[in-house]
Amino acid sequence: MAEITWNDFEQVELRVGTVLEVEEFPEARKPAYKLVVDFGEAGVRRSSAQITKHYTREELVGRQVIGVCNFPRKQIGRFFSEVLITGFADENGDIVLAAPERPVPNGSRLC
Repeated sequence: MAEITWNDFEQVELRVGTVLEVEEFPEARKPAYKLVVDFGEAGVRRSSAQITKHYTREELVGRQVIGVCNFPRKQIGRFFSEVLITGFADENGDIVLAAPERPVPNGSRLC
């Protein structure tokens, strides 16, 4: 893996947001949800997230997540994902969300 500088890292806008809405995404090639997430000053954004193995729609609403807010939006079928929700693959390759250990204001940047 290539080393990056502090300036490179500062360009990645990692922010905390709260999940407001979760919808099924049956058109996705891999099982996924459509999320609406409030990132405070960075706005309310939509995302497609392949997190159906570990999370139900109901338990995601109100949960804080970490997203990369400065990637260009990505078209997935007829849906546009505006933020990358972060997580780690478990031993089966299923995603476990990255999240703050306690509540922080929406829009807070990782520092």
